[in-house]
Amino acid sequence: EEQLVESGGGLVQPGGSLRLSCAASGFTFSLHAMSWVRQAPGKGLEWVADIGSGGGVTRYADAVKGRFTISRDDAKNTLYLQLNSLKTEDTALYYCGIGWELSARRRGQGTQVTVSS
Repeated sequence: EEQLVESGGGLVQPGGSLRLSCAASGFTFSLHAMSWVRQAPGKGLEWVADIGSGGGVTRYADAVKGRFTISRDDAKNTLYLQLNSLKTEDTALYYCGIGWELSARRRGQGTQVTVSS
């Protein structure tokens, strides 16, 4: 059974940083592209970033390009998202998923990121 457990969210001031983690199990993590998506209060799901198997390909939504960095550690079956220069509009529930963009399969509860002064 595929399982994803997101962690690392929290309350941070504008301009601050967080590092999100996604622990994967139940499938061969290294063989799959992985994504981060988010859902802000009252809004639909938004794709944030994804990374190919092996980590050679990374892609970002325009809204986060230059501020967020996606990475993976296949030895630890873990996906990461480094969030820098956070803005209030980054406030959302962040999910990791198996696959690309919004078609990625979500299996976790997400981790809440709140950016507020």
